Amino acid sequence: MRRSPMVLLTLLLTLLLAACGGAPAAQAPTSPPAPTTEPTAAVTTAATDATTAATPAATAAAPTTAPTTAAGTTLYVFAAASLTDAFKALAPTFEAAHPGVTVVYNFAGAQQLAAQINEGAPADVFASANKKQMDAVIASSKVISGTEHTFVRNRLVVITPQGNPAGITSLKDLAKPGLKLVFEAKEVPAGQYTLDVLAKASALPEYTESFSATVLANVVSYEDNVRSVLSKIALGEGDAGVVYTTDSATQADKVAEVPIPDDLNVIASYPVAPLATSASPDLAQAFVDFVLSPEAQQVLVSYGFIPVTGDASGAAPTAKPVAVSGLVTTPRSFSADDLKAYSS
Repeated sequence: MRRSPMVLLTLLLTLLLAACGGAPAAQAPTSPPAPTTEPTAAVTTAATDATTAATPAATAAAPTTAPTTAAGTTLYVFAAASLTDAFKALAPTFEAAHPGVTVVYNFAGAQQLAAQINEGAPADVFASANKKQMDAVIASSKVISGTEHTFVRNRLVVITPQGNPAGITSLKDLAKPGLKLVFEAKEVPAGQYTLDVLAKASALPEYTESFSATVLANVVSYEDNVRSVLSKIALGEGDAGVVYTTDSATQADKVAEVPIPDDLNVIASYPVAPLATSASPDLAQAFVDFVLSPEAQQVLVSYGFIPVTGDASGAAPTAKPVAVSGLVTTPRSFSADDLKAYSS
């Protein structure tokens, strides 16, 4: 059957339209992958950037451990209260010789320090005012026997408030009735030394056997360390007390001294040792060696301590003898200031 040209044209247009409409339908699925690929690349880049950004942060955090080492080492020195001023004067020299090291002191009665060490308190060096307390830490193995050394010595003196209101002029006067005395407890090195002085005096006829008991009856307060006795007498809270000459010198404007006769006085020996449990054993030993050195001994002598070399005169280890010539008609005692005046 013969078809009309119009019908054929219509059919051709229909086929062409169908072909044009099918192309878009076939390409539709291919367009989404392009955007999918871009976000993936973006995420990868972002992750890389994040990792790169995190790296400097981790590197910067690393030095936080360095300052701990750079901050240096702390050396803990437990020292008898009577060493307070002299040991504080020694610290700058020791620290200068050991850059990065800081010396931290714990000053108290030697019996208190020994107890703290034996209870586990962190310490590197122990400087006691007597052998008894050093022996206590040796017994607990905190200090190895044989590592302790006597590094300085001291003497006792009776002190009164400035002006001496009770009129005490001799050791014997401590037995006067009605006095208010302030002593260290017997557990304190200076307290035991005081008892030793009283016991020696009681053995002499001029003091009588009851001297020690009579004096102790006047004691109104027993203190935990020598500095507490010094403070109370300086404040006028007692008529007299017994301290080391080195302590008295620190309050010369507030207390007056009454000498204890040489044959009755006690020479206190101070031992020092590194702790076996020290966190810095080499540094602890270095400090012990330092206080035994001539340089440190000179500083200790300047604070009134008696050096470990020579006699118990308190003269510096390197001091030269003073020659006095001529006729001496009246005996006289010379102080350090007097000798300086004569040498100038």
